[in-house]
Amino acid sequence: MTSRIIPFLLLGAAACQQAPKADKAAVSEPQAVSTPTDGHTLRLDTAACTLLWIGTKPTGEHRGSFQFQDGEIFVKDSTVTGGNFTINIASLRNLDLNTQPDMKQQLEDELKGANFFDAAQFPTAKFEVTEVTPYHPAAKDNSVLLKDATHMIRGNLTMKNATKNITFPAKIVFEKGKVRAAANFNIDRTQWGMTYRADKSLQDKLINSVVNIQFELITR
Repeated sequence: MTSRIIPFLLLGAAACQQAPKADKAAVSEPQAVSTPTDGHTLRLDTAACTLLWIGTKPTGEHRGSFQFQDGEIFVKDSTVTGGNFTINIASLRNLDLNTQPDMKQQLEDELKGANFFDAAQFPTAKFEVTEVTPYHPAAKDNSVLLKDATHMIRGNLTMKNATKNITFPAKIVFEKGKVRAAANFNIDRTQWGMTYRADKSLQDKLINSVVNIQFELITR
């Protein structure tokens, strides 16, 4: 967990440039969310958390970040039982165009605009955990790529006006009364209505629908 990792969504890859190799988040219809009635609640240390994205296209890639606005993790007997997290969409930043400020601003404005996140109308995104189950890899099981994954996380991800349930592996560690959680997975932005320039017939104008998301969470 020493690496600073992250998310949340955007660009993508074509024939020349593919999304980074990572677990593919399974997407399904939203599930019921229940708040545990026992155990205790740990608040996110939002300043220490990271949420990164990588988007690709035929001519290259872009990297960026979001900030968590707030969040909490529910714990009982050293077991994570749930949680919910709010992401500030207006905090979206590009991280690879710092030497080209005009292009950096143009990209950030486009991603915050109506073709993608529409931050003016939908200023936040939300993830609500619906299930946390231990992950015990079987011998020669190569189905999960995340190194040292300990759990499978399922939860409702709401962006813009769409909610989908996603499943991905994560590494969860308890350290001195705090919880650290990390994940690295790929997700398809079109599932949340972000279809702009996702048609492969656009060739060099394509923005891949698959986006890499990495995060690291730590509680106070």
